[in-house]
Amino acid sequence: MALGVTDLKKGQVFQMDGTPYRVVEYAQKVMGRGGSIVNVKIKSLLDGKVLDKTFKGSESIESADVSNKNVQYLYNDGATFFFMDEVTYEQFELSAIDMEAQAGLMKEGDRVQAQLFDERVINIELPKNVPLKVTYTENVVKGDTTSSVLKDATLETGISVKVPSFVKTGDVVSVDTTTGAYRERVKG
Repeated sequence: MALGVTDLKKGQVFQMDGTPYRVVEYAQKVMGRGGSIVNVKIKSLLDGKVLDKTFKGSESIESADVSNKNVQYLYNDGATFFFMDEVTYEQFELSAIDMEAQAGLMKEGDRVQAQLFDERVINIELPKNVPLKVTYTENVVKGDTTSSVLKDATLETGISVKVPSFVKTGDVVSVDTTTGAYRERVKG
């Protein structure tokens, strides 16, 4: 199926010369007399290379035939991340380099989506937000509990995010998987 370049958006997957790409950044410029150009930063889902590409507004591109399946994240050994297909119980692995963006946003046992291209796993898709427990953050000074003051918090996966001053060690916070930023404290 052909897509117009103006159909592209951040996160969109398409193929070019038989290789699937994901749009990392998107900017459209409208020129005089109704023409436009689209500048995108795209990442190859096969080898991880990032390219800058410019398309004319009238060009079309091919959508990638990508399918999804439910998998469970098992564990990682620092260099490799291990997953299991929830239907066949078949295990597969992805390198830490391939998982760089998602590494600190998954806990062992989490259910995620594996994206396949030509029956090969090319990407792990996380939910929009994930709940993670705060394992360490500084205590707030009494009276200084405004939500505009941010402080560092270490989460159970080892990543650090900026959180409002009212968040305490032991709280569970929602983290946006696109930006890696704090969203809200999870009531529980």
